Amino acid sequence: MFIRIMKKIALIVVCITLPAFIMTGCEQSSTEESTSTVKPVLLKVPVCFSTELPGLGSSIKWMADRIETASGGSVKMKVYEPNKLVAPFEILDAVSSGKINAGYATAGYWQGKIPAAALFSAVPFGPEAGEYLAWLWYGNGMKLYQEMYDEAGYNVKVLVAAVIAPETSGWFKKPIKKASDLKGLKMRFFGLGGKVMEKLGVSTSLLPGGEIFPALEKNAIDATEFSMPAIDKRLGFYKVVKYNYYPGWHQQATVFELLINKDVWNGLSDHQKAAIKMMCKAATADSYAYTEAIQGQVIRENEKTLGVKNVYWDQEMLDLFKSEWEKVADAQSKKDPMFKKIYSDLNKFRADYTYWKKRGFLPR
Repeated sequence: MFIRIMKKIALIVVCITLPAFIMTGCEQSSTEESTSTVKPVLLKVPVCFSTELPGLGSSIKWMADRIETASGGSVKMKVYEPNKLVAPFEILDAVSSGKINAGYATAGYWQGKIPAAALFSAVPFGPEAGEYLAWLWYGNGMKLYQEMYDEAGYNVKVLVAAVIAPETSGWFKKPIKKASDLKGLKMRFFGLGGKVMEKLGVSTSLLPGGEIFPALEKNAIDATEFSMPAIDKRLGFYKVVKYNYYPGWHQQATVFELLINKDVWNGLSDHQKAAIKMMCKAATADSYAYTEAIQGQVIRENEKTLGVKNVYWDQEMLDLFKSEWEKVADAQSKKDPMFKKIYSDLNKFRADYTYWKKRGFLPR
């Protein structure tokens, strides 16, 4: 009797569990089949900055070295040094047209084509890295970033791929003690800060990083700004100009972008898109931490062994830069509706953030 009862129980268990087992097996098979049908993609990524430059170019290399593993082999990335596949200033157009499927740059390089683009690179007297990312990722920043490209007619998907903390605000051959010392200088200068310098009588040009040192050496320019101390040292500016000015009022933080052709992006699976987004956020965090870690030692070495004079702008000069920036921002807002829309949204976010900033952080 006991044996017959146990056989009945066993039969009931089998009847109950077999359909579930079959369904589970079918679901697993379906998932595996779905995964196996995802077409791997190779993102060929020309860059604006050498991958040897910490944060500027190294972050996209960091991502490229890890994205295949993170995506389970469905996304690969090959990085091309500046001018190896596409010239730095041609990346946006090349990605949009489909000539290349991806590119890495900073939006300020497109300021001549899209005046508002510089707001997504660096804003004079603007947000530091933490606040910038807060607006981009948890405010309206990324929505407006994509909208800007869409309305300008560019067929690209944009993702933040790196951020660095303040830059220095210039390398000069002589001390700059007053506004008149700037008049007549020829200077390499980036983004919206360049418009401020122009109002103060400086003739500015936007040279790629690799062209700056030869221009200084040949006196084609008198001064330059480029990036953080550890990056500027790699480019050898200290060999020609000895006065390095702080703080980077024009770039308290700098954002870098990964552009992907929108048709290519739309053709990716949800898993591939998630892997790319995840790696962009990881690379952004790594670029910030890494570049923050390496500046102090370089500043000290510049001063102690290389004869660099590290100078902090006095309050009068900082006030001058700020007042001129406010004039530039007002003029740009009046000329360009998209600039006004983005800048107004950023300022609204910053007004709320100030309540936190003034209470949450120690005074400086």
